[in-house]
Amino acid sequence: MRGVAILLLLFGAGVAGAAEMRSISVEHEDGHYTMISEVWFDATVPQVYEVFRSWDLSTQFSSAIVESRDVEPDELGRPQYYVRNRGCILLFCKSFERQGHVESEPNKVLRAFADPERSDFKQSDESWTFLAEDDGTVVVYNLEMQPKFWIPPGIGPYLIKRKLRKDGGGAIDRIEILAQGVADE
Repeated sequence: MRGVAILLLLFGAGVAGAAEMRSISVEHEDGHYTMISEVWFDATVPQVYEVFRSWDLSTQFSSAIVESRDVEPDELGRPQYYVRNRGCILLFCKSFERQGHVESEPNKVLRAFADPERSDFKQSDESWTFLAEDDGTVVVYNLEMQPKFWIPPGIGPYLIKRKLRKDGGGAIDRIEILAQGVADE
């Protein structure tokens, strides 16, 4: 789902929790952003997977998301999603949308692909891999994105990277709280 999606993480506020951001790497080259992160959650794989699988929950863990929802499957039967974000970097504020389809192997991997024709991104492909570890769950997140909208050159990429590294903790703590409230299978 959009769990730790790049723009979901931009504006999270801290909440106490046991979730641990183990690593995060954000790269930028020619308008193309790549992010890889690894997070440990104090909840089971099915609990964590359920939170990431449900796009309807996004507004509960990311203050950058102003609207999100699961959408009826497309003509190929693939689940669809919709997310509208709002974020500011310094004085530059922007609302942007992502719509696309989801592929999954329940409790193992979740992939989301934005449709460039219905999104403010030329590319926004995400994947979450779920692994059981120490009575909890490790989620490895990969994102490749290229926005269609203008980001101030020079300082824009630097500020996006800084916000991603700094503000992801609040979102992961809220994800963990939501996951702990899911009935374990």
